[in-house]
Formats: sequence, C-alpha cells, structure tokens
Amino acid sequence: MDRVTTDATHLRGVASTTLWTLYNRASEAARPDGVLRDPVAIDLLDAIDYPFQAVLGEPDQSHSLRAVAFDRAVTDYVRDHPDGTVVALGEGLETGFWRTDNGRIRWVSLDFPEVVRLRRELLPECDRIRHLAGSALDLSWMDEVDASAPVFVNAQGLLPYLQPEDAIGLILGCAAQFRGGRMIFDLVPPWHSKRSKSGTARGRSFTVPPVPFGMTARDALRLADDVYGVESAVVLRPPAGRGWRRRAVATVGALPVVRNHRFAICLLRFTP
Repeated sequence: MDRVTTDATHLRGVASTTLWTLYNRASEAARPDGVLRDPVAIDLLDAIDYPFQAVLGEPDQSHSLRAVAFDRAVTDYVRDHPDGTVVALGEGLETGFWRTDNGRIRWVSLDFPEVVRLRRELLPECDRIRHLAGSALDLSWMDEVDASAPVFVNAQGLLPYLQPEDAIGLILGCAAQFRGGRMIFDLVPPWHSKRSKSGTARGRSFTVPPVPFGMTARDALRLADDVYGVESAVVLRPPAGRGWRRRAVATVGALPVVRNHRFAICLLRFTP
C-alpha cells in the first residue's frame, strides 16, 4: 500500500474511534510477539497522516484481543457457510475481511459516509466487498443484503455506542430479517457505561464518546428468552493476552464474583 497524505482529523464522535482501534491493532500486529497478525492494518496505519501517538498515547492489546475473538466467530461461520455473507456494521477501518477471507465469502461493510470514503481510498479493492454508507439504525440497509442463506452480522464496537432501545431494536431487526443467521457484538458492563457518560479520556486529547448501552454477561444470556427470533446466546471471552498483568486480569475476571461484570462478547444464533 503506497503512502498517501490523508487528513483524518475531520472524524468526530463515534467515527473518530476507528483511528483509536486501528492504532492499537496495527501497533500490536507490528510486534514480533503480537497477539494478532494483520499486515493490512499495518499498511493502513502507515498510509494515514495522523499524529496517532501524540493523540492516543501508548498502544495496548485490548482491541487486538477483541479482534481475535471476533475473528474466531467469523471463521467458524465461514467454515459452515463458505459462500455466505458477513455484514460488518459500523466497521470503521477494521481489516477483518483480510484476516478471515476464504476466497469465496462476500462482505458488506456499512459505516458513516466519511468512513466509507476512507475505506475506499485506503484499503485494497476486492469484488466481494460491498460498501454501504449510512447508519446501522436505518434498517433499509437490510434490503441490500442477500438473505437467501444464513447471514453473519458483525457489530464489533458498535452496540455500546447506541441507546439501549436502539441496540435491542437492531438485534430484533436482524433476527427478523436474517433467520438462521448469527450476530456478534461487544458487551460493555453497566458500571463502565455509567462512568463513560461523564467523558472518558484516552491519550492526551482523545476522548472516547459515551457508551449508553451496558449489559452484564448474565443479561446477555437472557436474550435467548427475551428477544423474539433469538434461538441461543453465548458469552465469549477474548484471549488473556501477552504479559503477566493481562494474564492476572484474565484469571481474576474468571472468578464468579467478577465475571458477570467484565467486558465480554455476545454471540447470538437466530431462529431458522
């Protein structure tokens, strides 16, 4: 990927978090002992003219570990449906397609128009990738997806930024439209959601937007009973990561008194 001068400072609010997550993933992938292999993200970071470290500080493993967990779920789906469709909602500058591609899968990427422009400008072209510009809450995007076979909806990093009623409404809409499909999304614990509403600083000048939608792991498992069209729900945990601190956090987080209030990932299967 050739070096280009791309002004990404115009990204604001939720859209700006795509730079944060890219920075963490690409920095981790560039390490010889990194937990994620992502050469496309490394090239992408190099192709953007933006003061990443000055704004975001030192990178960490968090988003790479999350990406590993999401990739595993996508890979499982691709194995079961090698000609299937993955819909990535609010995809930002994620590069999951190139980490999980089997050479046959179709990929639909939905995000704000300014993010779609960056993706088209900076990422490799592939005739199996389709870009849609818009909001995930405008459910008209569903009409653009072939639902004749089970669809995998990847909402990595999206639902926590929605209002609770919008997040549940999106799940309901996907369950109704993509019967027999799957959906994966992040779980932000309610205590973090509450704290974030006062503003969460990241780096020297970057502020993570509030995350209104918080849900415990236990509540996520209840979605199979509470949301029409959801057949099953499981809670996934990212890998422990590199270093003794990460391993210690993972060990403590597995304790019964703690694990219901940790960050996690929910994978839903929809009723056929």
